[in-house]
Amino acid sequence: MMLKVSDTAPDFTLPGHKGGQVALSRFRGQKNVVLAFYPLDWTPV
Repeated sequence: MMLKVSDTAPDFTLPGHKGGQVALSRFRGQKNVVLAFYPLDWTPV
């Protein structure tokens, strides 16, 4: 799937920092969300 700038991000779920799961769709229509992906950031070398 190819996304362009301003496309709506597909829904996904990740572990939350306080435990449990957090879905992107939980924020739709309520908050602005910025997604930033940094390949290999914070991973041991």
